[in-house]
Amino acid sequence: MKVSFISNLAMQNSMRLTISRGQNEVQTLQKEIVTGRFADIGLALGAKTSNSVSLNQDVSRLKTIQDSNALVTQRLSASQSALGLMADSAQQMLEAFITVNGSDDANNLLIARRDVEYSLGSFTVAANTSSNGEYLFSGINTNTKPVEDYFEAGSTPKAAFDALFAGHFLFSQDDPLAAGITVAQMDDFLTNVLEPAFSGGDWNMDWSSASDTNISSRILSNEVVETSVNANAEGMRNFALAAVIGIELLDSAISSEVRIALNAKAIEYAGKAVTGIDNQRSNLGVAENRVTKADVALESQIKIITLHLGAIEGVDAYEASTRMQTLLDQVEMSYTLTARIQQMSLMNYL
Repeated sequence: MKVSFISNLAMQNSMRLTISRGQNEVQTLQKEIVTGRFADIGLALGAKTSNSVSLNQDVSRLKTIQDSNALVTQRLSASQSALGLMADSAQQMLEAFITVNGSDDANNLLIARRDVEYSLGSFTVAANTSSNGEYLFSGINTNTKPVEDYFEAGSTPKAAFDALFAGHFLFSQDDPLAAGITVAQMDDFLTNVLEPAFSGGDWNMDWSSASDTNISSRILSNEVVETSVNANAEGMRNFALAAVIGIELLDSAISSEVRIALNAKAIEYAGKAVTGIDNQRSNLGVAENRVTKADVALESQIKIITLHLGAIEGVDAYEASTRMQTLLDQVEMSYTLTARIQQMSLMNYL
């Protein structure tokens, strides 16, 4: 008869290995219970792992668009607020022109001029609004201030107007000789000299550094929308044109007949400014609506994909909890057995 001997050291090591494996599996089960998905997707799904990877990439891409839409919504909201200020300024300027229509009273004309100056100043501040370090009305030139300040020392648009007036009439707008300008001459100046300077390339040289190209944003996987307006729009050009007429010419030394004709033109341009800015607000409103609908669609897509992922990757939390409790009981039992084995010694029997 052969007797085999097993040392208590071998038994201890066996128990230690069992405990180690149990602890590792407990950690895995804890992770699955917390996350609700397999700890090792590749091991659990095998050949179906590619489906999981693809769906997770889709969720990540959709969430990236969601984050981008949040920034777009913020920019649109700030742009709407700025356009609201511009619209109010344009309306105030229009009312100032209407108030002095047909009047030669110096005080009334001075008050109207100050109102127009205030309106242009407010317009300039609003047009140069920035959000998150980007100018809102610069088109794609988001790092460039879009509109020059007419009242700033050495102002380019101010110098441009002075040059246009002096070049056409051969004297400045403040010269007493302005009293000799006829209605036909003033109309010729406004129509053929001044207006083209605000509707053509001179606008970009003297007033605006904005790009004509607006920012486009992808708000869905298959939808791109313009999410900005720029300072080169017709409404903003007409605002500046009306303001310059009111500031430089309305209370100058011109005749009553010329002032009436001039004021009529200023009212016309101011009215176009109000309409043009309101159109820009409407365009942004349409963009805001599309972004809101896109966010709803994105949320629905993410929920659908997440549900599908749950069916592929999801674990039964109740089953995992039961398995973890069973393992914990086994580990505790192994601890107890290991402790008893360690107490086994021949010294106890000698």
